[in-house]
Amino acid sequence: MKKAHVLTARQAAELVSDGDVVTISSSSALGCPDAVLEGLGRRYGETESPRDLTTLHPIAAGDMWGVKGIDHLAQPGMLRRVIAGSYPSGPSSAEPPAIWQQIEQGEVEAYNFPSGILFQMHRAAASRQPGMYTPVGLNTFADPRQEGGRMNETTPRDIVEVQQVDGQDYLFFRSIAPDVAIIRATTADEFGNLTFEDEGSPLGALDQAYAAHNHGGVVIAQVKRMAEGGSLSPQQVRIPGILVDAIVLAPDQKQTTNTPYDPAISGQLRRPLSELDAVPHSLEKVIARRAARELRNGETVNLGFGVSALVPHVLNEESRSEAVTWVLEQGAVGGVPLLDFAFGCSMNPDAIVQSADQFTLLQGGGFQHALLSFMQIDRNGNVNVHHLPRRRHVTAGVGGFIDITTSAPTIVFMGAFTAGRRSIELTDAGGLEISEDGPHTKLVDEVSSVTFNGRQALERGQKVMYVTERCVLELREEGLVVTELAPGVDLERDVLSRSDFPLHVAEDLKEMDPALFRPELLGITMAVHPDHERVRRLLETATEAPDE
Repeated sequence: MKKAHVLTARQAAELVSDGDVVTISSSSALGCPDAVLEGLGRRYGETESPRDLTTLHPIAAGDMWGVKGIDHLAQPGMLRRVIAGSYPSGPSSAEPPAIWQQIEQGEVEAYNFPSGILFQMHRAAASRQPGMYTPVGLNTFADPRQEGGRMNETTPRDIVEVQQVDGQDYLFFRSIAPDVAIIRATTADEFGNLTFEDEGSPLGALDQAYAAHNHGGVVIAQVKRMAEGGSLSPQQVRIPGILVDAIVLAPDQKQTTNTPYDPAISGQLRRPLSELDAVPHSLEKVIARRAARELRNGETVNLGFGVSALVPHVLNEESRSEAVTWVLEQGAVGGVPLLDFAFGCSMNPDAIVQSADQFTLLQGGGFQHALLSFMQIDRNGNVNVHHLPRRRHVTAGVGGFIDITTSAPTIVFMGAFTAGRRSIELTDAGGLEISEDGPHTKLVDEVSSVTFNGRQALERGQKVMYVTERCVLELREEGLVVTELAPGVDLERDVLSRSDFPLHVAEDLKEMDPALFRPELLGITMAVHPDHERVRRLLETATEAPDE
């Protein structure tokens, strides 16, 4: 068996040529091969080569907290085109990453497509398929009849098109064969076999390696350490050495954002859940508590970045952390998802699968609830979560949002009703006192870009809710309907007049439970999901049947 070449990051950069298509495995800092990217950027600074690269990123490469990722490559002339599920993001007060500045100034062609689609495009390329058909992205900004995923006027419409199969519309995404794959693992042996024991997820590294290798390309793997050839357990090897050409050692690679290494993230240790901090008593916690009440015992639930990530921690406080199994697009199944920019990893996961396989579950609707954030909602129930004009780096982009919402049976969108400076207090009686409201409503006549299509969701039979600190709304045939109102909130002044379009009010309008607004535990109880009850009865019948 051939041995892989061990190179420095700067030497590995010589494997990339002008005009190459380079695919990069990463999710912010999680799994980011930052040392290799730094070497590539350093070579360009010295030689102005390689230039005119196209880079593929199913999930963002780098963060805004010390792992530069794609920003190493965001130099004038180095990038021609970037195709990504998400981009580095951070607070609005921070300087935008260099890649965002290039996108805004039209210096690079840039696309934002659903992460699951990009993982599957690699699988299609690896097996030499021309592309893939999918309903994911129809009638959203990814649809060429809207924006085609284009992020600026420099970018052409040439990757996705609408085609019909058996009379039904599908999006067709063309395969893109990479010349180079840059991936990351924990350990490599001398033959290039890779294990991921310290990683929070393998992400899509295997499919990205296949896609490059099967087209005669080069695979560069950044790892923390080397092992003797043949010493790694075959059951632990996620990427075989036959795919790997070069190894770059980076002993100090971070496990994820602001985390050098935590064995509870990689499943090597289970930490007591009592180590988790309580969620501060806040408006965000009220929203998370109300959303938590939609869940049922035994459900599988996906959740996104932002306020929705608080729900598992609310359930932990209520001693209900085992009632729900959380699934994250990066690959974690079970455990408690982490917060803030370490989101994407879970503490104490039950399993860690590769992202492409997790998206098979999510795109197929094999779960019960999706809990997701929103930035804008419009009169048709459409949601914008990826596009914030003038401060685009605040949101990472679409990520797996569209993959998740396409087939999720029930979607609970979560967020504040207004934006901007405001003074809203939680009262001792259990309610809200709005002294000064935010100047900007999030309920707009038309969202600036469609990440979720409300009318299409109704046609598909999905249940859609919107939970805010002051009210709960449902998407129905007649439009958005206010179904619950927080104590202390005036319906006309604080809700109806703060929407840019007319809202409907349910005939049986209910008051939100005052306990949601008080600091004491709720004592959450959870019924069993009907599907799980049906399966339980079938299993009882099966166990009562005579055995052989």
